[in-house]
Amino acid sequence: MENVLQVIIFVFSASAIWFVGRKESWRRWGFVIGLCGQPFWLWVTFRAGQWGMFLLSLWYAYAWAQGVRNWWKE
Repeated sequence: MENVLQVIIFVFSASAIWFVGRKESWRRWGFVIGLCGQPFWLWVTFRAGQWGMFLLSLWYAYAWAQGVRNWWKE
């Protein structure tokens, strides 16, 4: 199970950063993908008792959510 979670985290994280670096029409999707990956980060770090990484993951979730709000609001 841990290997599957690591693959999911890798795919979401790598994809999010790649999309954020694209031209404006694609950039907005990076924030959505990044936010979708955060529950996996939170779950893995919580289960491992990595509290510093858990708190950092909460911060990243907030940052990704800000990006979603800024790029998707009408």
